[in-house]
Amino acid sequence: MPAKKSQNKSNIKVDKHIAEKRVKKILPILKKTYPEAKTALKFNSTLELLIATVLSAQCTDVRVNIVTQDLFKKYRTAADWADKEISEIEQDIKSTGFYRNKAKNIKAACNRIVQDYSGKVPDNLAEMVKLPGVGRKTANVVLGNAFGKPAVACDTHVIRLSRRLGLSENKDAVKLEFDLMEIVPRSEWTRFSHLLIFHGRSICKSRRPDCAGCVVAGHCPSANRPKLW
Repeated sequence: MPAKKSQNKSNIKVDKHIAEKRVKKILPILKKTYPEAKTALKFNSTLELLIATVLSAQCTDVRVNIVTQDLFKKYRTAADWADKEISEIEQDIKSTGFYRNKAKNIKAACNRIVQDYSGKVPDNLAEMVKLPGVGRKTANVVLGNAFGKPAVACDTHVIRLSRRLGLSENKDAVKLEFDLMEIVPRSEWTRFSHLLIFHGRSICKSRRPDCAGCVVAGHCPSANRPKLW
């Protein structure tokens, strides 16, 4: 008799209407639990948040904030980034990891911002994702936190918790983004992303989620069996 394959996919099927009701129940609980939920990246301008978000790929927000503390004193405008030699940018951001690719994208994006947008980061997703190295997640982070426009930013925490909470079956960040847009009130899109990130970092961790200490466990179909996700 062949060995039973390990289960790596949830058998919990997501119903949109049930998921929407679940959001209504967990949203106020999470808002009360994490009233300080917001981006951990430090910035003073839209451009700074764009750069910081690009640097945060495969890097902690803590490390990015350490690097940008001096970095943003040296590079104040998109033209400053566009005019620098790429080798100098690489050295300035080296400790964030994957610095060659990040430097190439940052310089190219800032060149585009200078040439096509008069040095200002565009304020809509369609134009922002045209910038080199800027995907929907980065664009949504900037839209939601710098421009104050409702936006769902799907990082690994948002993907993991959305699936565990039975809000979506999708692992793909773009598909998940659209799923959440349908069941989360538009005015809460940005905050909801932050709430899931905060909860994912503190309680609903990838390997050892603390279901016993979870404030929304009573509404979670994966409580005490997160390996299904």
